[in-house]
Amino acid sequence: MKSYIKKNLSTVFFAAVLIVGLCIFLYPSVSNYLNGLKQSKAIADYNTALDSMTPEDYSSFWQAATLYNEKLASGVMDFNLTDEEMEEYNTILDPTGTGIIGYLEIENIGVNLPIYHGVEESVLSVGIGHLPGTSFPTGTASTHTVLSGHRGLPSAELLTNLDQMIEGDTFLLHIMDQVFAYEVDSINIVLPNETESLYIYDGEDYVTLVTCTPYGVNTHRLLVRGKRVDYNQEERLIITADATMYSTLTVAIFIAVPILFVIFIVFMIRTSKHFNKGK
Repeated sequence: MKSYIKKNLSTVFFAAVLIVGLCIFLYPSVSNYLNGLKQSKAIADYNTALDSMTPEDYSSFWQAATLYNEKLASGVMDFNLTDEEMEEYNTILDPTGTGIIGYLEIENIGVNLPIYHGVEESVLSVGIGHLPGTSFPTGTASTHTVLSGHRGLPSAELLTNLDQMIEGDTFLLHIMDQVFAYEVDSINIVLPNETESLYIYDGEDYVTLVTCTPYGVNTHRLLVRGKRVDYNQEERLIITADATMYSTLTVAIFIAVPILFVIFIVFMIRTSKHFNKGK
């Protein structure tokens, strides 16, 4: 009897260790998938809210953003806003009242993330942050939008693969009723305090994507800058259904494997019981 109990305890312990190890191994993939669902829902809710807006609503938000950008272009950029300036900042391009400005799409690296006001940790853990004190994306000249995102989080991929971008690649900003396309024209690695390349250039419309580098060390900043180019939606027929199915299937397999493993262990224990009873 003691031998039987000891054998079963060993089997259960071994199974528990394997299950825990498997869960740890699968956590990044499953967590990233679940975060992806949240991000997709945030974008879907944003688009749904836009459906109820009138042309006058859009015009009002665009006008406020344009005026804000003009003030930035005519003065000295300061990334540290006062409380009063932050209050004004948080109302710009926030048609849904949720802090979402729009969303960033980078087809090359599979990015589709909501863009929020500010770069607080609460923002960067779930999406892309817009750096206060930089231009809002309005598709106009003499603007320079700076968007920041994490990489290497165990719970979300975010901008982990931004270093795979090369000059000539494009990315899109979906802002209210507009889509702005940007072609990467400059990639640089700088120290955190080197902000000169984030300044506004007269007559240019730039967006710079910022993330930490090297991966896991984070002592520097990777700057991927894009210059606005014409956007033709008809030339970009993106089929996302297959990608979505693949992602869902992958995660379904990840979830099914430990469940099937548990069922297998239970089956083995019961078989062992019957075998020992037969003895």
